[in-house]
Parts: sequence; structure tokens; C-alpha cells
Amino acid sequence: MNKFFVDENAVGDGTVTITGDDYNHIANVLRMKIGEQIYVSTGSDREYLCEVVAFDEECVTSSIIDVYGSNRELPARITLYQALPKGDKMETIIQKAVELGAYRVVPVVTDRVIVKLDDKKKEKKVARWNAISESAAKQSKRNVIPEVSNPVRFKEAIKEASDMGYAIIPYENAEGMDGSREIFDTIAKNSEDKDIAVFIGPEGGFSDAEIELASNSGVKPITLGHRILRTETAGMTVLSILMFMLDRD
Repeated sequence: MNKFFVDENAVGDGTVTITGDDYNHIANVLRMKIGEQIYVSTGSDREYLCEVVAFDEECVTSSIIDVYGSNRELPARITLYQALPKGDKMETIIQKAVELGAYRVVPVVTDRVIVKLDDKKKEKKVARWNAISESAAKQSKRNVIPEVSNPVRFKEAIKEASDMGYAIIPYENAEGMDGSREIFDTIAKNSEDKDIAVFIGPEGGFSDAEIELASNSGVKPITLGHRILRTETAGMTVLSILMFMLDRD
């Protein structure tokens, strides 16, 4: 069943009105008929089961059949601080991060990032990335659309993460699988309603100075095993572990 996101003011007395791109998608792409059912969310923990009852020139009106909470969101808010990769890898990273439960994605410029974005390119890229996040949120039936923020420098990201409950950074020279397992166990047991930061480096990895800065700021280096993972694989690995350990029954 298809899912759509609306603003709170679109929810009326027993009805939900859908406009804009989603109206076009319902009416002209999916070619839905009166009587078909959809899910609608306002970006909170409340979800509406609705039935399409009318089509106007610019809106679809649906009646609310049921209202219920949803456990599709993780009990902790995970922010993925992803160093900008080459090519279109960021699009895949965002899509999969949203599917795996990330609450927010922050592109990061690190010492070894090759990608250069001027203001014009950055604006277009961020808009594109947020559209991908919305599409992935709909596909995976998320209750929220994770924000993809404007790119920030590594030092800014570290400063922001210092206020979070937990922060981890996979590093190829980190040692001790037992220590990493212990960190994940601690997060899983104590992360209810907390913020978790996950830092992922670019193709060339983090510099020694960046690892030192992160460690001195309370970000815990971890190992993901004896294999060197690509930047687009490392983040998905960490998010998969956290999703498995944090998800509710």
C-alpha cells in the first residue's frame, strides 16, 4: 500500500487532503480510483489509514478509516555523518541509510574528500538528496522523512556530535572486536530516546589528525572487522548492526 506525507494542516475533521506532487502521483502516475486505500503520515508517530473519496483539479480528498501509532521508527535518533564520496555514491548511501532507519544524514567535508561543491552545485545536490530521502521514506513506510542537511566541515560535525548520547567512528587501524561489540551492546542497552552519531570517512579514509580530534572529543573509534570496507559499505554496516540491536519487538 502506498504511503504519503502531508503537513498537519492537511488533516481535517475525518479527512486528509493531498496536493502538489503527491496529488499528481496519485492521480496521474498511480491512477488510483475512488475507494482505494493509502497510508498518510504527518511526520510524527501517528499514521492514518485512508480511503480515497474524491478527486478535484489540484487535490485528492481521502477519508480517515483508522488512526494508530507505528513502531517503524527506531527508539534512538541516528545521525549519519557521511564524508562526501565520489560520483553518485551519496545517492545510494542516503537511500539505504533511510531504509535502515537513519534519522538524519549530514554530508561532511574531510581532509581527504575529493568532491568540490560550489554554492550552486551544493543547493542542487542537497535538493536532490532530500528528494531521494523522501522517496526512500515512502518506500520503506517510515513515519518521518529524514533530513539531508547542507555539507559541513569535519570540525563542525564533531562539535555537533559532542552533544549527542553516543558517537562512534569506524577506523581501519582500530583494534579489538570485543571492544567494538561492547560499545554496540552499551548503545543498545542505554540508547532509548537518545541521539547517536555515526561518522564514516571518504574513499581515502580519515586522516590521523581527524581521528585524534574525534577521539579527544569523545567519539569512540571502532573496528568493523579485518576487511577494509568501501565508504558506501561501512555506513550501511554500522546502521544494519544498530537497526538489528535497537529495533523493537
